[in-house]
Amino acid sequence: MRIRTNWAIFILLAFILVPALVTGHPLFIRVAYVVVVLIALSFVWACLNIRWIESSRHLRSHRSQVGGVIEERFLIRNEGPLPKLWVGMRDHSSLSGYQADRVLSSLPAHSERSWIVRARCRRRGKFILGPVTLVTGDPLGLFQFRRELPLCSTLVVYPATVEVPHFVAPSGRLSGGDALQRQTQHVTTNVSGVRDYMPGDSFSRIHWLSTARRGRLISKEFELDPLADIWLFLDMEQGVQRGTREQALVFDGLDAPYRASPAPEMEPSTEEYGVTIAASVAKHLLAQRRAVGMISYGQRREIVQADRGERQLMKCLESLAVVRAQGRVPLAEVIAAEGNQLGGGTTAIVITPSTFTSWVGALRGMKRKGVDVVAVHVEASTFGAAPGSLDVVASLAASNIATYLVKNGVRLEDSLSQRVGLDR
Repeated sequence: MRIRTNWAIFILLAFILVPALVTGHPLFIRVAYVVVVLIALSFVWACLNIRWIESSRHLRSHRSQVGGVIEERFLIRNEGPLPKLWVGMRDHSSLSGYQADRVLSSLPAHSERSWIVRARCRRRGKFILGPVTLVTGDPLGLFQFRRELPLCSTLVVYPATVEVPHFVAPSGRLSGGDALQRQTQHVTTNVSGVRDYMPGDSFSRIHWLSTARRGRLISKEFELDPLADIWLFLDMEQGVQRGTREQALVFDGLDAPYRASPAPEMEPSTEEYGVTIAASVAKHLLAQRRAVGMISYGQRREIVQADRGERQLMKCLESLAVVRAQGRVPLAEVIAAEGNQLGGGTTAIVITPSTFTSWVGALRGMKRKGVDVVAVHVEASTFGAAPGSLDVVASLAASNIATYLVKNGVRLEDSLSQRVGLDR
């Protein structure tokens, strides 16, 4: 607990005490007594005001997305027998644009006041909301007491995603028949056998004919579809990125809880374009029941193992929310190191703004191993001073690698709907 004092009243008291002691005039003495009593009463009032106050904050959801709205409920409760003339709450969240401070007046005994703060997320990342400081004092403003409360919440903001219905990845069918001999927890079209029912199995897994014949619940076993895994390679090398992260608001306050949300504007940087592309493509492919994995070398080596379903999408978005273009490993080395783990028939989708052609040579090596390859090239010259992409695009075309070209200011839905050179 901290106290803040208005020293003006003590200076005034000193000016009164000096003539009172020198002259002994009753008027100065009475005024000095009044000021001393006023200071004492104000101090006691402020002390009692800070006591018996409790506060809480509740974040409606700890997950959001760029362009989405978060909602947080704050509560201040007076559990004491005395009313509070005023109580303030200061939020110390180090987030631009997030305004949660509030001053409440006239808080009766054994009562509570609450309010809701809504904000629209403008930037991906992992954020800490809090802590808070309760502030109160006496009516004259002579003393202010402050109490720190460790009320903190963690918020993860996923990157924005766009619909890319015309993005086409190779089918990547595996050799060896109509199914891959690997069991899976997902329900597929390939039934490999039956087993006894286990707690947690859905009704769609129950094989009713076997259940009726054996007199107990029997579940079906499934195998993976013959479509191979898809791996996203997101280039997070710092040296090849262009554009700057705008000093925009992390959060933007809302005047109304359900105000229409405009389409989120992307920051003009290759880093943010690459992350949004990876999130959008992953969402699109997972909706097609494809198995998707992701590899990035940002702050560290980050690998999301290939899997399917809604949970896999959350894993990818969780990784993309915090990844930063701080890598030091060139994309060609990443492909050479990680591509050795990919088997024939697998699909690799590379997302990069790099204007070096060395990574194209690495992709050719993957193709020779039977890996299907797709390149999404973010044209760095449209984001800032950088060499043109002509050499890279020409090298990709000569290698017969399917290529999508993304430029700053062009909608991703349009850029990812047509491969370079198909309709020329």
